[in-house]
Amino acid sequence: MNVVTTPSTQLTLDDIARQCAGGLPLPSLNEGFVFAQPWQAHAFAMTLQLHEKGVFTWPEWAAALTHEIRQAQALGDNDDGHHYYTHWLNALEKMVIEHQLGTPEQIHDLEHAWQDAAARTPHGHPIVLDASN
Repeated sequence: MNVVTTPSTQLTLDDIARQCAGGLPLPSLNEGFVFAQPWQAHAFAMTLQLHEKGVFTWPEWAAALTHEIRQAQALGDNDDGHHYYTHWLNALEKMVIEHQLGTPEQIHDLEHAWQDAAARTPHGHPIVLDASN
């Protein structure tokens, strides 16, 4: 993608992000925050880490996320941005499986381990997974 600007053309970050997303809807900001929930930031960070480690390229990631969003739209997602990070997480899980970094069963077990850890963690304290699980 090439974005060309001239002195008479100014693009906002939203404009640039829309161009990069190929016109797909972007997550809405919740009172100035991009992430409405901590898990969304974690999914974002994990994606960045996997890319930095060379597990997948950005075009590969963009194709996976686009596929998830379009699949959800075909199933009736109202496409208002509220499910953006759910699509993100679904794409990430599929990439982890496709690149043989984990199995669906391992992802399922880890999801439940996080839910259990969150349930037993007092509000305001970091969630710690029990390594024995």
